[in-house]
Parts: sequence; structure tokens; C-alpha cells
Amino acid sequence: MKNTLVLLLFITLFISCKSENKSASESIQTAQNNAVQIIEGDFVYYADAAVLQTKKDIYGVIINAKMHELNTKAKVFKKENTDMVPVQIKGIIKSKPEGKEGWPLQIEITDIITVSQPKLQDENTIKI
Repeated sequence: MKNTLVLLLFITLFISCKSENKSASESIQTAQNNAVQIIEGDFVYYADAAVLQTKKDIYGVIINAKMHELNTKAKVFKKENTDMVPVQIKGIIKSKPEGKEGWPLQIEITDIITVSQPKLQDENTIKI
């Protein structure tokens, strides 16, 4: 009886240790695919740096003609230069080149699907 209980405990521990944190590994694997994906998040371009923040990840946006086009469309909805604007884009996710500054994942915008108005902020929100 004792041996059976110990065996069941060992099997349970072995199975539970097998699960991994897939969100980080999925992000890295996605970055290696170089496939065009649809991504939805908040976009901001300020002082020569562009960022796209989704619910799961933050991407550094590669500055190119499409990024400037997206910024032009987003300016319509901004009240201040630092406001983030909800967007839906198509892009290629890449890993950051070694030795460069920035977010671990970068996105190269290939197509702009939608740019929408930001949600109203609460008056108690502190802006820096």
C-alpha cells in the first residue's frame, strides 16, 4: 500500500513538472516563423521610438514607411504626442538583433487594417 502511494505521488510530480510556461516560448517561436500575423494593440511613436503594446507582449516597431503611415493615421486621434492609439495591423514579428537596444521582440508593419479612437481616460489617471 505504501509503495503504491509513493508510486502515485512520483507519477503525479513527474506529470506536473512536464508542463511549461508556453507564453514566453510561444513568443520566441512566433518571432522565428517570420510569417505575417494580424496583431491588435496600442501604438505610440514618440522621439524616434515606436512601440506596439498588446495584452500579452510589447513590441518595438521597426521604423519604416508603413510605420510613418500608421503614425500619420494615429495623429488624428491623439490629444498629446504620448497618447497611445488602438490599432490592428499585419506584421512580421522578429527577434531583436544582438547588441541592439530595445524590446526583445520587434514587429515590421506590412499592412494597416484599422486605427481607432482611444478609450476615454478616467480623470484620476496621472500622465507623466
